[in-house]
Amino acid sequence: MKKNRFLLPLIFSLVLIIGILVGNWYGAKVYKSGKTVNTLLNIKSNQLKDGDINFSLLPSNNKLSSILSYIENEYVDTVDVNELSEAAIPELISQLDPHSVYIPARDLQKFNEPLQGNFSGIGIQFNMIEDTVAVVNTIPNGPSEIVGLMAGDRIVEVDDSLIAGKNLSTDQIIRKLKGKKGSIVEVGVVRRGEDEIMEFEIVRDDIPLYSVDVAYMLEDDIGYMKVSNFSQTTYREFLEGVEKLHREGMKKFILDLRGNGGGIMEAATSLTDQFLEENKLIVYTQGKNRPRYDIYSTNKGVCKDDKVIILIDEFSASASEILAGAIQDNDRGTIVGRRSFGKGLVQEQVEFRDGSALRLTIARYYTPTGRSIQKPYESGGDDYYKDIHKRFEHGEFESIDSIKFADSLKYVTPGGKIVYGGGGIMPDVFIPIDTIGITPYFTKIRSMGLIYRFAFDYTDQLRNKMQDLSTAAEISSYLENNTDYFERFLKYAEEKGVKRVPENIEESAEIIRVQIKAYVARNLIDNQGYYPMIRQIDNTLQEAVSIMENGSGGYLTKK
Repeated sequence: MKKNRFLLPLIFSLVLIIGILVGNWYGAKVYKSGKTVNTLLNIKSNQLKDGDINFSLLPSNNKLSSILSYIENEYVDTVDVNELSEAAIPELISQLDPHSVYIPARDLQKFNEPLQGNFSGIGIQFNMIEDTVAVVNTIPNGPSEIVGLMAGDRIVEVDDSLIAGKNLSTDQIIRKLKGKKGSIVEVGVVRRGEDEIMEFEIVRDDIPLYSVDVAYMLEDDIGYMKVSNFSQTTYREFLEGVEKLHREGMKKFILDLRGNGGGIMEAATSLTDQFLEENKLIVYTQGKNRPRYDIYSTNKGVCKDDKVIILIDEFSASASEILAGAIQDNDRGTIVGRRSFGKGLVQEQVEFRDGSALRLTIARYYTPTGRSIQKPYESGGDDYYKDIHKRFEHGEFESIDSIKFADSLKYVTPGGKIVYGGGGIMPDVFIPIDTIGITPYFTKIRSMGLIYRFAFDYTDQLRNKMQDLSTAAEISSYLENNTDYFERFLKYAEEKGVKRVPENIEESAEIIRVQIKAYVARNLIDNQGYYPMIRQIDNTLQEAVSIMENGSGGYLTKK
């Protein structure tokens, strides 16, 4: 009975919200006497007296709006309609599909920032180290760098409030540091070598969010670019990166979309356009109330003459799959990696006057051969997102033989290659997940974040000695020839409660060494140091280079 009393207001509020969304605010005011006073709704009342209960017949048309009005006017207690709405709308939207979402006003800015490509803040990259905000890097020419904040600084106070040792979440810290452009925030900083807290007054400004993590040359004619998401600035960043790579001699291009969960579809189609000849179908969308809309390539492609490989994995989704699917279906390049996520739904965002918004799925997108690569979602949201874990348990990450497709999902490209729909983009060349060096010892130090934490502290200790190093190779050489970083890490792990396991350490040594050096390099020179370093243990990238150089590698998808 208690459960029913709890659910009743929620059920009513769910009904209420549908009325809000369709915008039909009609009143149906019924008094206890049963007399209808709102004749505009043509409500016919039939009253049956049964103790203290009155029965009224509400109209079937505009039923939801009628219930809304009835709750507002007749519910036994005072109802905060706005509060009920905010709690109920997410439940309502969850009945549709996994990607339709209601965004409360307080969260809209956070949701939009990755797509807009900027936010207003103080311009730092930070991490929580021992419950303290540790500055990893300052954004070049950003507000913090201008006033003198440095990598390695610990922010302990914000506007005279102590934040160190308060168990604040990352989101809480971000809310304190971000703010309107032009507003001022005061921070207190502890810096290595300084005895007292240093005070800085920072004027917040627009801070760019980059979606191209890095663009550099792997070999003499092989360029590499990592794109982490698709935002309003991605196309411009991409063109700048490609221009740089072409100047340095690129003729073969590896575009890394692993872990890229998507973003703005227009950004993905604009990037795809750079690889295709004119008038090639990139993607088309279609929904119940949205007619088919085709997007074709132009004659502006700057990478039309480059040999291309696209890297994907199980976390490549949406816009990433549009790009990979177009390249695959047009026989333009080779897709390397593991089966992508499988999101083929298109959302449209509408905003309300109170600052909230609804992202509603309004169409599906289809690759040039007609594939819908949206994976099933009828079983509900939890199962939908657990699909990745189920793939892992099924062995899909390790063996291509574990992946089965129904013949009804088979499509053929113009060049005669067989491709499949029904749940992600299956790569042309399958690369299993790399398990070499993964031991119980390594799993434990990784789960505790010890490699990253050690690398940050170690960088702090050596920052003055390494500040003139400008490449990953220079940093690696310095660490190997001038420090005992590996032994120091093993002692650090012991101090954190992880005992040495000699046979595990021997097996995992290369991974640990490379990751330490990669994180140190990132702390010093950002992604320009990290990605060239981590390449040494990136088997998918190594296979892609082999394919570029030799024309073969990995495990070919079944034909």
